[in-house]
Amino acid sequence: MGQGQWTKSNREGYPVWIGETEKISLCIVPGLGSKVVSLVNRSTNREWLWSSGKALGNEGYASAFSAGDESGWDEMFPGIIESTYPDEPWKGRRIPDHGEVWSMSWVDSCTETELRCKVEGVAFPYRLEKVYSFASENTVRIDYSLTNLSDSPFSFLWAAHPLLQVREGMKLNVPEGLEEIEVSYSEGQRLGEFQDKRSWPNATSCGGTVDLSVIGATDRSVAEKYYFTNKLTVGMAALSDPDTGESITLRFPEDKVPYLAIWANSGGYGGYYHFAIEPATGRMDDLNHAMNTNEAATVEGRGTYRWHLEVTLT
Repeated sequence: MGQGQWTKSNREGYPVWIGETEKISLCIVPGLGSKVVSLVNRSTNREWLWSSGKALGNEGYASAFSAGDESGWDEMFPGIIESTYPDEPWKGRRIPDHGEVWSMSWVDSCTETELRCKVEGVAFPYRLEKVYSFASENTVRIDYSLTNLSDSPFSFLWAAHPLLQVREGMKLNVPEGLEEIEVSYSEGQRLGEFQDKRSWPNATSCGGTVDLSVIGATDRSVAEKYYFTNKLTVGMAALSDPDTGESITLRFPEDKVPYLAIWANSGGYGGYYHFAIEPATGRMDDLNHAMNTNEAATVEGRGTYRWHLEVTLT
């Protein structure tokens, strides 16, 4: 199969693209935010992406994320939580829940070895493109490019949002030197309030000390989002299963994607049990906040901002 190939198919009534090598398979739905709905290690038949069990779909542009299928891997851009843009010439324009692009249909084109997807903004003048290819038999690569279609600088947040199937005892691995997190959201304030800081990996919680690097048991009181406070010196994070030896590793350029966020849900949100590693271009979910703290990325007028993400399954 060489470096992989792409074939067109159908899933729950939606056209999809399936990319495969001998060791990895993924399925992408261009009409639903070009989301990834399956990511399989073909050597072990392990499906890494979580599904809510809902039918695929969403309620269209600017709809609530919770009104859609809430499954798989979405792109969050140009913001993460609902907010407004703070500066001219777009001051006051709304950024929807989870951003604009996850709920929109993307234009797709494909060769035998590459899948290209692109979308243009509604409230803001940009074009976001990504190209899927295979860096190796067990690694998928996504090359991103953001083009500013205006003459003014445009600040943004981008984060990957891959909801992963997990089980108790799995281990989160991050680069050395990360010793502190900042809370974005914590159900029942288990880790505290917005912007509270905690040590990593052993964080003080309302129930004592918790090791955040280990996936916990199902607990309807636990759902939290946090960011590491420091910029990354190495763009990498991984989730491993000590029971099977399997792992998923994300690698990305730390100069373009300098932050790392974690979404850990053991039942506190929706009764769901999943986990997300979220490389990000900015911090703390709210674009307004990120711009005020100089922790948002910016693309200059008529400029292009490029980055990539490689996902390896072992």
